[in-house]
Amino acid sequence: MSVNFYETVEDSLLKFAVIVAKTNGKWVFCKHKNRDTLEIPGGHREPNEDILDTAKRELIEETGAIDFDLKPVCVYSVVEENNFNGEETFGLLCYADIYSFGIIDSEIEKIIITDELPTNWTYPKIQPYLLEELEKRSII
Repeated sequence: MSVNFYETVEDSLLKFAVIVAKTNGKWVFCKHKNRDTLEIPGGHREPNEDILDTAKRELIEETGAIDFDLKPVCVYSVVEENNFNGEETFGLLCYADIYSFGIIDSEIEKIIITDELPTNWTYPKIQPYLLEELEKRSII
C-alpha cells in the first residue's frame, strides 16, 4: 500500500474528503458504531457534490460540528492492491478548527477529544500519514 500527496488533481478524480480536526487545541476523532477503533472524520463524495461541500457535510455529520473553520490542504491518494482493483484513489485532505458542537447524526457513535493520537486507528496504514503530511506543511 502507498499513500501519496499532490497539490491538485482533476476534480472528477476526488472521491473522498478527510478532515483532520481540532477543538481548543485538542484532536477530534470519531468512533464508528460498529468498530472499536478511532478515525479522522471524512467520507465519500456524493454525485455532483462539490468536494469542499463533501468535507463540510462529513465534518458536520461525523462530529456534530456547528461552528468551524475548514480549509483544504492538499490531495492525497491511496494505492492498495486489494481495494479498487489496485487503482490509485484520490481524496481531499482538509484541516478544521471546531468551535462548537451539536448532535451527531450518522454512523458515528461518539467523538473523542484528546491530546493524544490514537494507537487503535481504523485505517493505520493511511491516517497517520495524513497527520504526518499536515505536520510537514506546518498545519498542525
